[in-house]
Amino acid sequence: MPFNFSKYALAVFVISIYGCTETHKTYPKSTVDIETYYGDIIVQLYPDKAPKTVAAFLSYVDSGYYKNTSFYRVLKKDDQAMNVAKTQLVQGGLWHTNFKLQQTVPGIPLETTKQTGILHQYGVISLARNEDPDSGNTEFFICLDDEPDYDYGGAASPDKKGYVTFGKVIDGMQYVRQIHSQPDTNTTLVNPVKIINIKRL
Repeated sequence: MPFNFSKYALAVFVISIYGCTETHKTYPKSTVDIETYYGDIIVQLYPDKAPKTVAAFLSYVDSGYYKNTSFYRVLKKDDQAMNVAKTQLVQGGLWHTNFKLQQTVPGIPLETTKQTGILHQYGVISLARNEDPDSGNTEFFICLDDEPDYDYGGAASPDKKGYVTFGKVIDGMQYVRQIHSQPDTNTTLVNPVKIINIKRL
């Protein structure tokens, strides 16, 4: 039987088009990809609700600060005392891999959840901070449950001002859960999970 090039070309075209539609995804503006060896965690940022925090975070992304960093801390229900509200989160950033740089980055003025309207709920990303409410910079955490204690007025911060939420995971929460399930000692991951990079999409 003679080879029918036109039918072959049509088949290749159809397959290529189908492949493109299956693998290509379009994400909203102000979306970043947290690349890990488990998979990509896609986060939509909210510059209209937390403009200072998003601008600072994207400046760290554009500066390459997150290359070869890690998720290094987890909070799990089993790790916490019986008489406190249970928190479930994973935390990452520069602290474990580039502490010196992290210490030089200025803090971001706190944009509270009362201002932003973004509560600490499943999949939401928020900045870690110390006792100074304006000390948050490169370190962030992702909630694996609803965490009202981290909102404005909640018990997680002594000043009751809470933490700043600035986006939400829209794809890849299965990888966040996988990171959260890794062995830890006193909330520190035994083997920190490498963040290959964070980049804009």
